[in-house]
Amino acid sequence: MSVTDQLVKSNRDYATGFADPGMDARPVLGVAVVACMDARLDLHAALGLELGDCHTIRNAGGVVTDDVIRSLAISQRKLGTRSVVLIHHTGCGLEAITEDFRTELEMEVGQRPAWAVESFRDVDQDVRQSMQRVRTNPFLLHTDDVRGFVFDVKTGRLHEVDPPR
Repeated sequence: MSVTDQLVKSNRDYATGFADPGMDARPVLGVAVVACMDARLDLHAALGLELGDCHTIRNAGGVVTDDVIRSLAISQRKLGTRSVVLIHHTGCGLEAITEDFRTELEMEVGQRPAWAVESFRDVDQDVRQSMQRVRTNPFLLHTDDVRGFVFDVKTGRLHEVDPPR
């Protein structure tokens, strides 16, 4: 049985006891969380969140890219979020690669990716950059409550990153 087959089987088991929670897509807490896709981050547990509390947007590094801005714009303008929480983490894989990854892909497949890797060396500085991207984006309505954090994968603790000056 493949991993996907196992997931589909688990969904069948889940669906047998599923009851519609009666929610709409608007997050109860009015917050969107942007975080890394790293499998070690259990955001709901780490932040004390329940189903329906927030929008969760995840990608490699938790970097604020054009697609994250797209999701945040929809979250704010159509679904009522007002706060943005950015969460990067210690030991991120983006600290171990460089933009050369795009060249490697180009050499392998014959086409250069249109996207940037967004690798970084200083996780706190990358959080600051992401905060600045959110705060200065013209498509976002609510940019006054944007906070950034680094999650420590060894302790489970967040430390807040000072905003850019």
